[in-house]
Amino acid sequence: MNLPNKLTLIRIILVPLLIAVLLIDFPHHFIAALILFSVASITDCVDGRIARKNNLVTDLGKFLDPLADKILVISTLVCFVALGISDCIIVIIVLFREFTVTSVRLMAASKGKVVAANIFGKIKTVTQIIAIITIFILQYALELINMGIIPLSNNIYSFLTFLFFIIGEILLWISTFFVILSGIIYVFENKKFITQK
Repeated sequence: MNLPNKLTLIRIILVPLLIAVLLIDFPHHFIAALILFSVASITDCVDGRIARKNNLVTDLGKFLDPLADKILVISTLVCFVALGISDCIIVIIVLFREFTVTSVRLMAASKGKVVAANIFGKIKTVTQIIAIITIFILQYALELINMGIIPLSNNIYSFLTFLFFIIGEILLWISTFFVILSGIIYVFENKKFITQK
């Protein structure tokens, strides 16, 4: 297994740790989650560059890389729903898109073809990463207020909780737009695998 694929596997391995850090309530857990998520996201950027630069692009890499992205992002979004940070509708849309795209990939694979992610899929991933990182930062700010490290009144804390939720939802819905768009384009570009008998 080459270096880019090893980095992709590291991204997958980091996910259970990220889930634990998010769901176990301990001091500064949001900053810990931010660090883990950022490291995982950096491996996403680095593995692709190394693979292209050193001609190490493999079918395994084309399969593992988008899978790792899906596992990382969906796991985080599900945790957000569990924590009351996000709306479950977003997760449902993301899951529907990912199941659809994966089904197309499987149909292509059954015909001996490996279909890589398109540019719109990459934009989707970038917008999701930006939204998630922003939410981590906002939630950490609320955590610091709750711990008394940033002294603010209960009224201001309540207002910021509402405001930060709205900001997070807006960013997630922007990313969800690209989730839908990239899914439609992906299916359209690869409809030959669906229609072939």
